[in-house]
Amino acid sequence: MATAFNSPDVENVPESMASTSNLSRKELAIKDLVAEIARALVDHPEGVQVSEVEGSQVTVLELKTHPEDLGKVIGRQGRTAQAIRTLLGAAGMKLHKRFTLEILD
Repeated sequence: MATAFNSPDVENVPESMASTSNLSRKELAIKDLVAEIARALVDHPEGVQVSEVEGSQVTVLELKTHPEDLGKVIGRQGRTAQAIRTLLGAAGMKLHKRFTLEILD
């Protein structure tokens, strides 16, 4: 009887994730979380891009949106942006890493 061995720890990794070998799976999940939150807020979800810049003590997530959607991501008096930053802080505590969010024009 021949059966294939499937380890529960080994999962198929999408090609988009395989190219960023310096980030762990959980860090990629945080990047995807920011992207999904932004896509849910904006009118042009195809214009949302999140890139990471890894530093010695902090990982900076840079969020770019369509110019018309910039205000929707920032929110009134920056409340929406601050809420996203709060989520990043909470997720970073669990990973013992610091994340910051920069919203680029």
